[in-house]
Amino acid sequence: MPDRAALAARVQELAERDWDLDAIQARYKKLAASGIPRQTLTRDEILANKPQILDRVQRRAEEYNWFARNCAKSTALALLEEFGLGNMEIVQALSPFPGFGGTGWMCGGVTGSLIALGLAFGSDDLQNYEAVGATIVAARKFMPRFEEQVGAVVCPKIHQDVVFGRYMDPAASPENMEQFARAKGFEKCGLLPGIGARLAAEIIIETK
Repeated sequence: MPDRAALAARVQELAERDWDLDAIQARYKKLAASGIPRQTLTRDEILANKPQILDRVQRRAEEYNWFARNCAKSTALALLEEFGLGNMEIVQALSPFPGFGGTGWMCGGVTGSLIALGLAFGSDDLQNYEAVGATIVAARKFMPRFEEQVGAVVCPKIHQDVVFGRYMDPAASPENMEQFARAKGFEKCGLLPGIGARLAAEIIIETK
């Protein structure tokens, strides 16, 4: 069951956070110019630094959501950056994925995480069925963990029960988007990229 009080406190903290625009922008510009850095840590080093890695990936997913105004891209970027996966074109491809094409169906904290898990465990060999199976195993770990923490995987229920008390449907119209921004939606909805990225990072660390 979701801890509603803890989620509400986290949403409020995000709404009131003093975001370091200069630092976030500088980090993003470096990624845009140089690409995703390759991972250099050994497995033992990753395990030894697991708490710091999880905190960092969560914080960066939240920051990128505020900066980019895109929950799917921000979730994936935090994970790709941390684990040296993929490239910036993959992040670009996630542009229409917030609310699954703006329909409200699937939270970008979920879709961005699944993309990262696919890169972590999948293969570019179309007939590597073992790798496909590994991605499905990872996804089936991730989905119930996300739903257990948040209570849902779709935007209307998350908005209603966790973030705003109602579904704001920001993609429905310019007016809705304006209301969403005034309600600090890009700050508050960083909750979901943060949770998704942290859970996906846990699965990557415990499985690799």
